[in-house]
Amino acid sequence: MGQGADRRQRLGAQPGAGQGLAGAQPDGTRRQKMKRGFETKRAALDDLREAQSASSKGGYAEPSRQLTGAYLAGWLGGLRLAPSTVASYRMNVRLHIAPRIGAVPLSGLTAVTLDKLYRQLEKDGRADRQAGGGLSARTVRYIHTIISAALRDAAEAGLIPANPAAKAHPPTAKQARSPEMHPWTAGQLSAFLAWSARNSPLHPAWHVLAMTGMRRGELLALRWRDVNLDAATVSVRRSVTVVKVRGEHEQLAESPTKTAKPRVIDIDPGTVAVLRAWKRERGSLVLTLARDDALVFGNMEGGFRHPETFSKMFVKAVARCRRDLGEDAVPAIRLHDPPLARHDPAVRPQAGQHGQPAARPCLRGGHADHLQPRAAGRPEAGGCPVRRAGRGGVTGAK
Repeated sequence: MGQGADRRQRLGAQPGAGQGLAGAQPDGTRRQKMKRGFETKRAALDDLREAQSASSKGGYAEPSRQLTGAYLAGWLGGLRLAPSTVASYRMNVRLHIAPRIGAVPLSGLTAVTLDKLYRQLEKDGRADRQAGGGLSARTVRYIHTIISAALRDAAEAGLIPANPAAKAHPPTAKQARSPEMHPWTAGQLSAFLAWSARNSPLHPAWHVLAMTGMRRGELLALRWRDVNLDAATVSVRRSVTVVKVRGEHEQLAESPTKTAKPRVIDIDPGTVAVLRAWKRERGSLVLTLARDDALVFGNMEGGFRHPETFSKMFVKAVARCRRDLGEDAVPAIRLHDPPLARHDPAVRPQAGQHGQPAARPCLRGGHADHLQPRAAGRPEAGGCPVRRAGRGGVTGAK
């Protein structure tokens, strides 16, 4: 045994030393490849076995010397996703990924490296005004999703032999579960709608959210051509989101709904009446605000309302309602807490003319879990019609 072979054998027996692989060259010869930086001997041997298996199948990739941060920058630039999604990926890479593993060679990333990153982020990963605290399990799992997608593409491009994120251990789906929400009861919702009908200029918006279960962005992207008041339907086809890119002015972007699946929601007579009155009011201010292509809940210039400003207006309306009716009558919640009971079919009332509930509770489709298509738009016993939007669309509101 030569000195070189003896040295490699000794290195392979030391945790964290490295592993070697004879890779085929273009001229048919084979050259020894060395990879170091493993935390344990087992990790080195596991990686060696994977590389040997890939090599025997002709799939071995020459390890990329590119740094992870540089690769991620290029990867982000080539994504074909919604602008808001790309902006979110960029922010997480800039704040949480690049500062910690950006200087690590792409070929040097291992499942152990990623597991260490995830634990660090859970311990002290916050980079905002609460810097020093840990990120939630939900956020860390989202970061893992980004890393996994990036490394999967790197493996498919032949930059690395396999995706190390596939063997990493991020927080589980159970650990990353959304915090429990506490939506209003039917009585609390009715109290708020009755109050807002008298006191809030955006009562029609709060009412439609309550009776359809639409998400905030879906409501703000709704146009009059999506509303058929004669047929009592609303077609949900798109959403508006805030796109924030560091160093640039934020933008409002229209995109498909979260599920990318249009749906048609049948609305009750009380909601039809509220929308008819709202359309007359908008048209009396500026005729163009009531045209088919106009936003139902746009600003006075006909543009999108800012989603975050819209949420703040809701919080202010709830605060005023609590002052008038008492804090016990209507608990303080945010617009994202589904105040309108989107998550609970037992507490959304069918409203009458002024937000007063009828006897039968009704769930409207907002989240994919609650989309229940009904034949010909007819509700089943105790249910509400929520239909997929066809290509023909719906006629404009009349």
